[in-house]
Amino acid sequence: MVKLVSGWLSGGSNMMPWIFVFLTVAFTVYGQIVVKWQVGQMGELPDGLMDKVIFVFSQYLNPWIMSGLASAFLASACWIVAMTRLDLSVAYPFMSLAFVIVLFLSAVFFSEALSINKAIGTVIILVGLFVIIR
Repeated sequence: MVKLVSGWLSGGSNMMPWIFVFLTVAFTVYGQIVVKWQVGQMGELPDGLMDKVIFVFSQYLNPWIMSGLASAFLASACWIVAMTRLDLSVAYPFMSLAFVIVLFLSAVFFSEALSINKAIGTVIILVGLFVIIR
């Protein structure tokens, strides 16, 4: 796998670093959505301090939460690969796409409100991304 990735990066493919940027975004979004979904299944945070600690740490035994944490690790690995070929100032603005995607997925999966302010903020993010990449 390492040889395959290094071959892509040292080869002539200019798209590979961008694929890793978008994989970073995808893994980040997956992790956020899965954690929200699973924590939502567990109910409210208990009142007592020790109960809160037990609640939080018991989440780490949940296979879905584990997959969300694994996706965070994979996102960081993809980011490391992308950074070997891209300038941070060029690649990092694309991370804002995670905000946009999570906003829409949270409305779809969790029935969270998609207000006019959120829509305007999303447009501002997308316009900002467009301005930066130009």
